Amino acid sequence: MYCEQLVKPDGRQLTLYSRRPIVVAGVAPSPFPLPQEANPHLRWHPLRGEWVAYAAYRQGRTFLPPPEYNPLAPTRDPAHPTELPAGDYDIAVFDNRFPTLALDAHDPPDLTVATAPAAGQCEVVVFAQDAGASLGTLPVSHIVLLLQAWTARTQELAKRPGIAYVLPFENRGAEVGVTLHHPHGQIYAYPFVPPVPARMLEQEHAYFAEHGQALLVDMARREADGGTRLLYLGPEAVAFVPACARYPYEAWLMPRRQTDSFAALSAAQREDLARALKTVLLKYDGLWQREMPYLMAWYQAPTDGRAHPETQLHAQFYPPYRTRERLKYLAGTELAAGMYAMDALPEESARQLQQVCVTWEMSEEIA
Repeated sequence: MYCEQLVKPDGRQLTLYSRRPIVVAGVAPSPFPLPQEANPHLRWHPLRGEWVAYAAYRQGRTFLPPPEYNPLAPTRDPAHPTELPAGDYDIAVFDNRFPTLALDAHDPPDLTVATAPAAGQCEVVVFAQDAGASLGTLPVSHIVLLLQAWTARTQELAKRPGIAYVLPFENRGAEVGVTLHHPHGQIYAYPFVPPVPARMLEQEHAYFAEHGQALLVDMARREADGGTRLLYLGPEAVAFVPACARYPYEAWLMPRRQTDSFAALSAAQREDLARALKTVLLKYDGLWQREMPYLMAWYQAPTDGRAHPETQLHAQFYPPYRTRERLKYLAGTELAAGMYAMDALPEESARQLQQVCVTWEMSEEIA
């Protein structure tokens, strides 16, 4: 992996990653000459026992621009810069101009509930220079590089003061609220372990204390042995529709051996995870012969410097469609009660995805 760090005119950091030596034309660009001076804050929700972030300036962020004004495309005209430089590289990561969390956040308002600075970090990860690409269409070697970039960013963000958890994710499609269609994801580095991974960690701790094994490793082994909901099984990685899926076409992906974070991955695990990831995404797009929107989230151990043998690095995918034409909306029982209700059996969804044939050229795996 090749890496180059640059600084934008407004002070934001830009890091480029590539499978070959990086060549950049000109300096790091930015559509904005001056710093944002973002100052988000947190407000405590006393009934739910969790923080809510507030960043009102995000209302002004770029929203579905025409292709000629794509801010994630490489700059063509220096007089009209985008977020990325022209040059030869594969992946770009830069500080979000409209962050929900900022390391220098300060002076939260005094309210009737507890408040705090939203002191964290938000980064944008541009998966490829080609605006027409998608994560599933990228070569396996490019996806391996993305896994390496997620590793590097997690390690770098973990060094920042006060960071407790790093979450890479991708929102894909207008149905899940995407405001830029160029293939990209984000990384949030939180000052605390957020509620969803915190609940997962509680369950993993309890299972490990009782069984001496990682919950997800055992679950993946049972799915691999049964095969009913299996989507991919390789020497180092597995993907399946979980028996407890809360979305009709939900899928989970993970190493087969206990691995608590991106940093703990071996080269062989990264390569097989890339194959598994590509397989799942191509199955999604092949299901109805169109791009499937989804949320992809990667969960890993907290950045507390301790060993976490109970925790498993894994991705969860949430496509919003329940049929070809119908979305699954979160309504009364989901939002008001927190109990999901499913209209489709995971076994039937898995059967449909299993029937989607996925192939690619072996040359894609050559770096």
